[in-house]
Amino acid sequence: MTQSKKIAVTGGIGSGKSTVLALLRDLRYPVFSCDEIYRELCSEPQMLALLEGRFPGCVKEGRLDRKVLSAMTFGDAAALNALNALTHPRIMERLLAKMEPYSLSFAEVPLLFEGGYEGMFDGVIAVLRDKDARVSSVAARDGLSEEEILLRMARQYDYTRLPPGCGVLYNNGDEAALRESLRSLLKRYCP
Repeated sequence: MTQSKKIAVTGGIGSGKSTVLALLRDLRYPVFSCDEIYRELCSEPQMLALLEGRFPGCVKEGRLDRKVLSAMTFGDAAALNALNALTHPRIMERLLAKMEPYSLSFAEVPLLFEGGYEGMFDGVIAVLRDKDARVSSVAARDGLSEEEILLRMARQYDYTRLPPGCGVLYNNGDEAALRESLRSLLKRYCP
């Protein structure tokens, strides 16, 4: 039986991780997303009960109110750590189980280095993009102010200090250029 090779795709907010995942999906690779798994978990009664128990008022009518939970955790390191302790182990367990059946699969893992999860993967692709382009992308996508975006960026891993061996994709051109760079980088994982 062929061993499963799991590759994490990571990068800062607005870097283009989701675009890279879409390109990988177009190339017919199995792809997964921690954000999608988080949404799945947050629709399950057991997880909702855990969240409501730790963050009273974040569940309304049997559904997670993401804005309320975000307001409770943003800027409060202890609350954010408590949320991460509840969710991250469950997300990673489910993610790795979903990836296991495939000889080669990719997963978007936004907090890979912050969580110390890089050792769970056989390779890492870091998506890098110019700061101004990231700010513009996030502002258009999420409607956040530049100040809010820069604050979030400042709290993320410093991608100028990548560990040795990481594959790097620069997302500073158009999608065709990104696709070509991705195809070239994939040779590292697909002999």
